[in-house]
Amino acid sequence: MKTPHDFFKAITGIAMENGIRYLLFAGFAWLLAYVLFRRRWFHRKIIARLPTSADVRREMGYSLLTVLIYGIVGTLTIWMAKQGWTHMYGRIPKFGWGWFVASIFCIIILHDAYFYWTHRLMHHRRLYRWFHRVHHQSNNPSPWAAYSFGPLEATIQVGIFPLSVLVMPVHPLAFFIFLVWQIAFNVAGHTGFEFYPRWWLDTWFGRFMNTPTNHVMHHEYYRGNYGLYFNVWDRLMGTNHEKYEERFKEVTGRSRAA
Repeated sequence: MKTPHDFFKAITGIAMENGIRYLLFAGFAWLLAYVLFRRRWFHRKIIARLPTSADVRREMGYSLLTVLIYGIVGTLTIWMAKQGWTHMYGRIPKFGWGWFVASIFCIIILHDAYFYWTHRLMHHRRLYRWFHRVHHQSNNPSPWAAYSFGPLEATIQVGIFPLSVLVMPVHPLAFFIFLVWQIAFNVAGHTGFEFYPRWWLDTWFGRFMNTPTNHVMHHEYYRGNYGLYFNVWDRLMGTNHEKYEERFKEVTGRSRAA
């Protein structure tokens, strides 16, 4: 990236790569839940109504802005790596396959903590309007809400990329695998449908992992349920919505219409 033209090409390339991944995952979820199996699965719709077409158009529009911001920050992070300012590395044998796999889990754990605390901070009354209001316009989210952020929140969200490579050795492929995990979990949490079985919360793993019901309740009530992948920080900090488990069992206990 020696010239402004090179920098622009890099931004465009990273934004397109993020955009294609977002379109594939969100589009596939939309096709399944809102087109092919909408009637069959509707009893599992957490909020028992469909988002409006205006909501979906707004979510898609802000998502396009988000992938552009991801492209800018991603390009800046790669430039920092080329200057030797990060721990990003290019040859897997340098740290071995053990660390390659472990680093993916480390990024996921780091991102979960990063998301919880930045998310809570963005709910502060002096910050909410500037950072988080756009995302909460989707009070009945669709898969397209996964990247529906205002510009300031999008910048916060993509901050996990530079943060990860500044604090630990990360191979680009390991970070790509994390990105696939991130968008898959993010889209699933915004589909508006609960796909876990009713007994899920009675298991150790079910109490550890977040569910779509958990996140949709956050969109619905605006407070509580701040976590992303895991339900650990919400449990530790006492920020789970008081009716989360009750709502999960109500949604998963519904009978399918004939």
